Amino acid sequence: MLRVTVLSGLGHTIAVMVALLVYTLVTRAGHQRRHPASAIGWVLGMVTFPYLFLPLFLVFGPRKAVRPPAHAVIPNSGQRRSSVPRQVPAWAGQLLASMELDAAQPNAEVVFHQDGLQALQQLLRLIEQAQRNLDLCTYVFADDVVGRQIGTALQQAAARGVKVRLLLDGVGCWRLLPGRLRQLRRSGVLVRRFMVPMLQPIRGGSNLRNHRKLAVADGVHVWSGGRNLADEYFLPSSAGHPAWVDLSFNVQGALAGVVTAQFEADWRAARGRRRPVWLSPAMALGGGDQAWAQWLPSGPDHADDSLHALYLASAFHAQTSITLVSPYFVPDDALLEAWCLACRRGVHLRVVVPQRSNHRLADWARERALRALVLAGAEVFCSPHMVHAKVVIVDDCMGLCGSANLDGRSLFLNYEAMTAFYSAPDIAWLQQWSEQQMAESSAYAYRAPGWWRDVGEGLVRAVAFQL
Repeated sequence: MLRVTVLSGLGHTIAVMVALLVYTLVTRAGHQRRHPASAIGWVLGMVTFPYLFLPLFLVFGPRKAVRPPAHAVIPNSGQRRSSVPRQVPAWAGQLLASMELDAAQPNAEVVFHQDGLQALQQLLRLIEQAQRNLDLCTYVFADDVVGRQIGTALQQAAARGVKVRLLLDGVGCWRLLPGRLRQLRRSGVLVRRFMVPMLQPIRGGSNLRNHRKLAVADGVHVWSGGRNLADEYFLPSSAGHPAWVDLSFNVQGALAGVVTAQFEADWRAARGRRRPVWLSPAMALGGGDQAWAQWLPSGPDHADDSLHALYLASAFHAQTSITLVSPYFVPDDALLEAWCLACRRGVHLRVVVPQRSNHRLADWARERALRALVLAGAEVFCSPHMVHAKVVIVDDCMGLCGSANLDGRSLFLNYEAMTAFYSAPDIAWLQQWSEQQMAESSAYAYRAPGWWRDVGEGLVRAVAFQL
């Protein structure tokens, strides 16, 4: 009996050592920097239940699909300053260039949609006007009024000879019935699902979701933003509830070349292929000289956590104001501390969140961050509506809008994309829209938490990174 116990203990010890070795090799060799809560959770799980947590880690653990280049070429400071367009803040242009993101380019036109019906009409118009190619990527595609309307438009485009490709996230598309998928495919629409959980566990991507929302026609016209393709993002409900507060936009011009390449990369990644070379924006048709914009992707397909790095840098470079709008607000400790320091040095920081979002756990997890910002001097506004828009504005020099929430999943796990706008009219529009949301909101009521509340928030926040 003693021998069996010793052998069992030795076997468990070996299993723990193997699990920790695999964790270390995957994390270090793959440059998989982790949130502290995530790292502690994986290590404790492997020490306690290695037979369970090692397979789970191999399926859900890896968060980067690419590694940083072995030899990065860093130009001298003079070259970097001269390569940044004057419309782009020097610090932002240099940082984004160092992360190998495509530079800002002038475009012919930018149109924002705050009204859901207008956004839907613009998307349908883009689909109807496509002549050669139409690519659409979304996280949620529901089998409801909006989903069927867009599905019909895609089928009609395919029927008139347009090459139509539809990329759906493997988790987000659960509301689209299999019969609808078959109908789309039979009508000539090329459909792929992005990293369907458990169908490709050996690649370790089951926890990495494609949260990008984009449509691009003929390499010239782009529709993007925060809206998924479901009724609640565009139309009032049958019960009389208004559509969610969200933003999307159309861009005509050079940005379309980058977005086309982004879709091509994601389309190939859905089949496990390596990311292709980016298309130069200069090759896109329909350029202009008015609206300067820059496509800012972030996620497992980039070695850097580019949006997190940009937000962190902006907290230290902002001179007068930072505006943040997000449905879910669970920043990591580094970003939260940077925003608090910005407040303490005089930057006017304002945050807009919904009074109650559609994810109750996210509302619990955000409380510590909101209290810390209020104590540092920030203004926090709670909207009576479900705000799903994602907006970041730094001073009067940069405004961002897109798909990324201000939480750990968007900043560290998801495939996301924001668009940075550098032209004064576009930044002013985003600022005016944000102030309109503030005017319709109530001030956040600071309350010191009780012991049980504090413990509960801490537990929820500890797992929020993986939610």
